[in-house]
Amino acid sequence: MPRLYSFRDLIALRVVHSLLEGGMSLQRVRRSWDFLHRKAKLSQHLSDVKLVTDGQSIFKVCRHDGEVMDALRDGQMAFFVAIDDIASSVETDVRQFKEDRERFIRTLREAAAHTATGT
Repeated sequence: MPRLYSFRDLIALRVVHSLLEGGMSLQRVRRSWDFLHRKAKLSQHLSDVKLVTDGQSIFKVCRHDGEVMDALRDGQMAFFVAIDDIASSVETDVRQFKEDRERFIRTLREAAAHTATGT
C-alpha cells in the first residue's frame, strides 16, 4: 500500500534535506530532530521556528521570544533554515503537482475519447 504524506511530513522532509545540505550528518539531524520533537514540541509550531546550523550542531530559534536552544548541546550559529519559507515552497510544489496531474489526466481522457470515437 502506498504511503501518504501529510503537508507537515513534506515540510519536515524539506527541513531535514536543508540541514543535510548544510553539512549536518544524518545521525546528528536524527538526534536533534528527536530532541526537538520531545523537548521543544517542534511539530506543534513549525511555522514559529527557525533552525540554525553551523554543520556541527542544530539550534532552534523561536521567533516570538527569541529563545535559542542547542539541539545537540554545542556549536555556534552560522546560517538559518526558515521553516515558513520551506512550507511556502512545499505549498507551491504541491499546487504545481496538482495542476500537472490534472493536465495529465485531462490529456489521457482526451486521448481515450479520441481512440473510442476513432478520430
